[in-house]
Amino acid sequence: MLKTAILSLVAVIAGLAWSSESQAADTYVRGYFRHSGTYVQPHFRSQPDGNFYNNYSTYPNVNPYTGHIGTHHFPSYTPYRYSAPSYPAWSYYGY
Repeated sequence: MLKTAILSLVAVIAGLAWSSESQAADTYVRGYFRHSGTYVQPHFRSQPDGNFYNNYSTYPNVNPYTGHIGTHHFPSYTPYRYSAPSYPAWSYYGY
């Protein structure tokens, strides 16, 4: 009995965490005017996370609000690559 109650509680907590995560994945964008004067309609977008492949506009992802399949196959930027900082060589003369 106690084991069943604990498993049920764990299942409910996992379900709540999953549903809140999926709801938090979208961000509402208010309508705005671009510098060119073009008005952009209010819309939803996936929450920015820096991952190109985790966006509605990336193929084959589907935008759940419009039903359109993404069209971008490759990022238009070069992903950041970590490189170790360069330090001047140690000098053993006089130290």
